[in-house]
Amino acid sequence: MTMDYITTTNIVLTIWFTLVAFSTAYVAYDQFKNNPEPIVMKWGFILVTLYMGPIALLLYVMADKEPKPGTHEEFIKPLWKQGVGSTIHCVAGDATGIILAAVIVLSLGLPMWVDLIIEYIAGFAFGLFVFQALFMKLTMGGTYWENVRRSFVPEWLSMNAMMAGMAPVMSFLMMGRDMRAMEPSEPMFWFVMSLGVIVGFATCYPVNVWLVVSKLKHGLMTVRKGQNQAQQQGSGSPAMNHAAMQQGTMDKGLTSQGVMDHSAMGDGTNLGNPQNGKTQTSQGHGAMNHPPGGKRDEGDEFLAGQTMQSDVTRPQLAAVGLVTSIMLVAGLALPGLFVNLSLSARDVGGVIMPPGMIMTRDTPGEAMRDMSAVLPKYVSYTAPADAQGDQILEPRLENDVKVFELTTSVIRWNILDDEQVLAYTFNEQVPGPRIELTLGDQVRFIVTNNLPESTTVHWHGLILPNAMDGPAEITQDPIQPGESYTYEFTVQQTGTYFYHTHDKTDRQQTLGLYGALIVRPQDPADEPQADLEYTIQLQEWLEREGMTYPAMLMEGAFPNYFTINGKAYPATDTISMRVGQTLKLRFIGSNNNFIHPMHVHGGPFEVVARDGEILQESARFLADTINVGPGQRYDVIWTALEPGKWLVHCHIPHHTVNNNVEEEGGGGLMMVIEVTP
Repeated sequence: MTMDYITTTNIVLTIWFTLVAFSTAYVAYDQFKNNPEPIVMKWGFILVTLYMGPIALLLYVMADKEPKPGTHEEFIKPLWKQGVGSTIHCVAGDATGIILAAVIVLSLGLPMWVDLIIEYIAGFAFGLFVFQALFMKLTMGGTYWENVRRSFVPEWLSMNAMMAGMAPVMSFLMMGRDMRAMEPSEPMFWFVMSLGVIVGFATCYPVNVWLVVSKLKHGLMTVRKGQNQAQQQGSGSPAMNHAAMQQGTMDKGLTSQGVMDHSAMGDGTNLGNPQNGKTQTSQGHGAMNHPPGGKRDEGDEFLAGQTMQSDVTRPQLAAVGLVTSIMLVAGLALPGLFVNLSLSARDVGGVIMPPGMIMTRDTPGEAMRDMSAVLPKYVSYTAPADAQGDQILEPRLENDVKVFELTTSVIRWNILDDEQVLAYTFNEQVPGPRIELTLGDQVRFIVTNNLPESTTVHWHGLILPNAMDGPAEITQDPIQPGESYTYEFTVQQTGTYFYHTHDKTDRQQTLGLYGALIVRPQDPADEPQADLEYTIQLQEWLEREGMTYPAMLMEGAFPNYFTINGKAYPATDTISMRVGQTLKLRFIGSNNNFIHPMHVHGGPFEVVARDGEILQESARFLADTINVGPGQRYDVIWTALEPGKWLVHCHIPHHTVNNNVEEEGGGGLMMVIEVTP
């Protein structure tokens, strides 16, 4: 028996989050223990590693972790590393805002398109007002609102590019096959957010490289204690001249962004804080142009008088702004052409769709829930592998009324020795228990619903009071989970009938909510007689990757297993007879989808009843195949003429295999009549 999809994905998610935890722990330890980065970048790398796991760990080791003590300035010189630092700073703030907004908005049940807009606003606000303005004020000095103003454009450009990557990932995966991704309480949600951040990092990285080159943002930085200005190694940002990069030293007025004129920098003596013994070289972090001085406390990581003079032109800035805006609009809007962004987490309820199911932008949430898998968390019982359905249900008598109790629940049920389905059942069996009545019986059915959804029961083909007929929201309110409903009527017909759910029928009936109902005449001579009798209830199933879905005639939902009385061949019954005996077969179309041409080998049978009505002798006919459609019933009498093993099967070959594989000569809708001399 294969591992089911949920177990498989949970293993993958466990491995991923374990890697995330170890990666984050290492980066946090190394940043605060060994790496000479300012506090804002320490937390930036920690947060991004929390979101991106081993990928962020790789970036940290390759771009920021100095290979030997005292080599950080030289190590972080390359432009691609400066771009990593700038992107880390962007993603740490923006992704935090996006994730917080997603948790809140999805928990409130707002539509996906609203979620994306609020995520963008929250990500931009958190990135600008916290990671850019607030943290950079603490590091670089200046007033808070000066930092807000100077950080606005770089943050906007970077956020546009990041959200352009994140939005499609979240849209397609949250509204894709596994919609547990829309539930913040599910690990799948956090995995999808991680994937979104990874893609968002990739899409905003080129923009951040340009921002560094244009001196609109800083890259990586170095903070060291106990050194003076002359001891600092130059960072060698991309704008530094070649001689300075070769020398690796920082002259007066030289920062990581290149050689700055003395009028802009002053004499360079404001770099560092000789009063507390801490100096730092700037690899820079924002489009800062702070005045000299500013308040600072002992131990602050602070660059007083730090100046960056960007030479970017307005047309360049406008062009980048236009491109990132187009990227943003495309990232937000294009998924809406393919998935239904008007749905919320409450609309879909964390369902899992069958592989290959086609869902479009107009597929409603109710349809998704209807087609979704039976979730293992609802299983209340696992039936033994050899358990049989269609067991006769004995009533109790109350004042001459036959009282039957039916309870619906979700169970694990073997359709083959090595193949289980998750089934909706009456009284923990598939099909539900057989109900045998006699004409004129007064009956009462007490139905208790233990499913995770509402249900009803319809008594197919019976004449009864309309209030007892069972269609949900038409003749009765659906039976809600945990509730009961009583049906009561007098039996007025004889013949072969069946009962089944009449609420979400295309889902519940194909998952097992049906059972035979046989009404006999008071005088047995009033119906055609046979030596033996067997009832055949047909059904179709869809089981993929250990998950059970309602089989439907829709793309991605076609059945791959077929059963007679809840079992697929070779697990179906074998009927034993002797030559000359007769057998009444009651065919019941309890299935949802196909017309099944049921064929018996070894000679013709006589059709004696249809849909519960006994045919006049002049209307009876011989055949060896009868088309049994959903809801139809046929009674046929077959005579054993020759010894041997004679098949009863559907004459659509695909319906006599198990997941397209033959076992012991067949599968699915097949059973054997074994005739001895």
